[in-house]
Amino acid sequence: MGLQRTISQYIPQGVFVITVRHGEKINGMTAAWVSQVSFRPRLLAVAIAPERYTYKLLKESGVFCVNVLGEDQIDLARHFGFKSGSEVDKFAGVPYLNALKGSPVLKSAIAYFECTVVSTCETGDHVLFVGEVGDYAVQVEGAKPLIFRWDDYFGGVEA
Repeated sequence: MGLQRTISQYIPQGVFVITVRHGEKINGMTAAWVSQVSFRPRLLAVAIAPERYTYKLLKESGVFCVNVLGEDQIDLARHFGFKSGSEVDKFAGVPYLNALKGSPVLKSAIAYFECTVVSTCETGDHVLFVGEVGDYAVQVEGAKPLIFRWDDYFGGVEA
């Protein structure tokens, strides 16, 4: 078993859709590397690879939204995870509304947290964006979050 698959198996992570808006451009990407990093102020961090279209829009806008997926939304996670928003409109047919600063919020997300970037840090092949939570809501009370399992997305492929 490859190291990345082993890490994913033994360090549980949720599955989220990170959404951004810059002007009229919107995009979303599936991410598992999301974490709360502070209580005061409320800070969340997300790791995004620089080659991602979401990275480009986030660098320009300085605002992102963490959309928490429910345990029955693996198809939605796959939808936002396997194609580039620079080539495909990932929001075609996906209902959404806008958070206070304009980030797309998936109507079917169980919760969301819109964040304003307060710092960044290069971390190997990803950049960590730390954002202060502004707008947020729990949209489905009592729902269980989707947990990342390597084989749900990559089958037997090793990293």
